[in-house]
Amino acid sequence: MSAPAVASSKVEPLTTPSDLSQSLFRTRQQTLSLAAPLGAEDQAAQANEDASPTKWHLAHTTWFFETFVLQPFLPGYKVFDERFNYCFNSYYETQGARQPRPMRGLLTRPTCFEVQDYRAYVDEALQSLFGSAVADDPETRSRIALGVNHEQQHQELLLTDVLSLFALSPLRPAYRDGGRTHARDDVSPLRFVGFDGGRRAIGHTGEGFAFDNESPRHDVLLQPFALADRLITNAEWLEFMRGGGYGASNLWLADGWARITKEGWGAPLYWEERDGQWLQMTLWGLQTIDPAAPVCHISFYEADAYARWAGKRLPTEFEWEVAAEDIAVAGNMLSRGALQPLPASGGKGVRQMFGDAWEWTQSAYAPYPRYRSSAGALGEYNGKFMCNQQVLRGASCATPDSHARRTYRNFFYPHQRWQFCGLRLADDA
Repeated sequence: MSAPAVASSKVEPLTTPSDLSQSLFRTRQQTLSLAAPLGAEDQAAQANEDASPTKWHLAHTTWFFETFVLQPFLPGYKVFDERFNYCFNSYYETQGARQPRPMRGLLTRPTCFEVQDYRAYVDEALQSLFGSAVADDPETRSRIALGVNHEQQHQELLLTDVLSLFALSPLRPAYRDGGRTHARDDVSPLRFVGFDGGRRAIGHTGEGFAFDNESPRHDVLLQPFALADRLITNAEWLEFMRGGGYGASNLWLADGWARITKEGWGAPLYWEERDGQWLQMTLWGLQTIDPAAPVCHISFYEADAYARWAGKRLPTEFEWEVAAEDIAVAGNMLSRGALQPLPASGGKGVRQMFGDAWEWTQSAYAPYPRYRSSAGALGEYNGKFMCNQQVLRGASCATPDSHARRTYRNFFYPHQRWQFCGLRLADDA
C-alpha cells in the first residue's frame, strides 16, 4: 500500500522533539491504562451505532499514527498488516473502503492481543522516528501533535463507550470499583453573571495546538448577556421532569418532540426508577442520583427544552468563549479520577466551565469566516462534519486535562446522549 495523500495538518505544537516525544508516549500509555480494567470480551463488544469497541479505539489510534505519520515520514517503514487499513480506518474516504461503523463490533479478529502487538510495533517505529533527523521537521512534529490530540479524543470516547456498553448489561457492572457511596442533598442557588456586549475576538490565537475548526480568529458582535454561574443539577432536572417537561410539546423543537415521542424519552440517558427512587448508571456501576451533581447524558433537544421551561435560553458558543476568557482551564477532568460530574464548588463568578460535563450551546457547528479545509485525507478531520450538528464547549469528567482549552469546539448531533453532555443557562442582560 502506498503512503496516503495528505496535506499539511496546519498545526504547530510549539514544543521540542523531546517534549513531544514525552507527550506522545505518555498519551499512548494512558490509553492502555484506561483499557486495563476490561476483559477481552468487554473490549470486543459494541453498544450502539455511535459507540465503538475498546479494541477498535486501541487499533484506530494506532492506525492513525501508522498512516499519517510513519508511512509518509519514516523511511523504510513497513506496514504491520495491510488488511488493517480496512478494519481501522474511521471515515477517511481518501483512504479507501472500511468496515461499516455500525459493524465494528463484528471484528472479532484481530484479537485484542493482536491489537496490543500492533500498538507495540507502531510505538517502536515511533521511537525510531524520534531517533532520526525527521523528528526536527516541522510538518512531522505537527502531524504527531495532531495524532496525540486525536488519541486523547478517543480516550474520552473509550470511557463513554464502555459506559454505554455496561449500561446495557443486566449485571450493571462497574468499570471501576469504589466511587461515591453517599449523595449530597445541598444545591447552591443558581445565580447569573453579567457580561458586556460589543465587538469581541473569537477563535484560536495561534499559540499552541488547536484543531483547524478553531480558526481563523475573527470578530463577532455580542449583545450584553448573562450566564448561569454553574451547570444545571440533577435536582433541578427532576423538577423539570415532575413539572411535565417531557410531556409539554410547546417546550420542544419539532425534531426534538418527534424524537422523544418516537423513542419514549422521559428522563436522561442511563436514568432508571426503582421503587420511587431514581438511579443512574455510571462508570462506578448503578448509583443513586446525586441531587447536587450536574445533570448529564442529555441531548441538545432536552437542554433546549429545559431552557425554555426555565424561561431562559442556551448560550451561543461565542458567549461561552467570552465568559471563559479569564477562567483557568481546570476542573473535574480525567486526571481527577472522579469519572462522573461532581457538584459545583463554592466561589464567585462562573464555575464549572471546564470539566464535569460538556455544555450544549445554541450554535450550529459551522465554519468560521475564511475557514478552508486542508487538501488530502487530513482535510476530512473536521470540515466535512460542519452540517446538522451543534457545538458544545468546555470539557467533561472524561476529558484529558491537557486536551481542554477555551477555543475547543466539540460537536455532536442534537439527538445524541451517550456523551457526558449537560447544560448551562443563559439570558439576555
